[in-house]
Amino acid sequence: MSATLEPPGGTRGATPAGPSALARLMMLQRRFQLFQLLALGLLFLWGATTVTDFATALSIKSMLVSAAFLGLAGAGQTLVVLVGGIDFSVPAFISGGAILISQLCGTYHWSAVAAIAVILGAALLLGAINGYVSDRFQVPSLVVTLGMSSMITGGLLLWTKGAATGAAPAFLATVTSVGTRTFGVGIPPLVVLWAVVAIVLGVTLGRTVPGRRVYQTGANPVAAQFSLVRTRRVWTLTFAASGLLGGILGILVGGYTGSGNTTLGDPYLFEGLAAVIVGGTTFGARGDYWKTVIGALLLTVLTTVLIGKGYSNADQQMIFGLLILLVVAGYGRSPRLRDRI
Repeated sequence: MSATLEPPGGTRGATPAGPSALARLMMLQRRFQLFQLLALGLLFLWGATTVTDFATALSIKSMLVSAAFLGLAGAGQTLVVLVGGIDFSVPAFISGGAILISQLCGTYHWSAVAAIAVILGAALLLGAINGYVSDRFQVPSLVVTLGMSSMITGGLLLWTKGAATGAAPAFLATVTSVGTRTFGVGIPPLVVLWAVVAIVLGVTLGRTVPGRRVYQTGANPVAAQFSLVRTRRVWTLTFAASGLLGGILGILVGGYTGSGNTTLGDPYLFEGLAAVIVGGTTFGARGDYWKTVIGALLLTVLTTVLIGKGYSNADQQMIFGLLILLVVAGYGRSPRLRDRI
């Protein structure tokens, strides 16, 4: 009489255990950002019930415009973070765009089209230099972009002699105004522009070959090179896109404020990175621009609530920092893409 062999563990015919409830929740979180969306809804509810005029149409439009500025500041950073770098020159591109559009149009009387073309061309070129130098000479992007930021800021100071002169074209004030309607619909044009940028970046990253190249390079550049991905080209074009988006935002900020100065873009470095990280995009090719959109909305609503509650700027910075630490700690527990391929 032969003995019947049982599988290890003594259970016959046992089916493999599926993912646990926690694992399924984390998979849903990585895909849909459930925690961020829940936090966004709760924050809005808290503000609507405790802050006067928080949920009025004008207040909501103001928050959307603020979120659009923040979301555009995080657009280039999202691309750079996905590819495995960081761009500290974004504030300089923003300040440069605001100063140049004000000086060229207001002081030297250039046409808006010519001024915008020069600004965007320069931003594209300088951003590409960031990416090329960082990859070609294997210098951390933080160092390269800090150097580029110093060069741009120094050049702007020499040109303007530290004085804010000139004026941005009037149509830019209309584009960035809270009270302007878009094609008769009560949505500010800047919010519509942000939605267009979000759609373009979302589709590009998720549905196109260049988007896949960004993820491959950020996940494992060595493996990407073996897969015939030209990683240097990816780095160069990614940082070029970051510079271009920074220049676009600078033009819009110049229209919103009426002129520019060399410190105008400084707040967007930390806040833009905060929107990227809080949204759920982290180094190692995890995330996408839709997550940054959620992060920008969440931080804007949080800021509005804190201001309504009387919190100071220092308090807001501390809360932002704590929020980033919590998000990074949570995402640090999930495996990186390079470890899953």
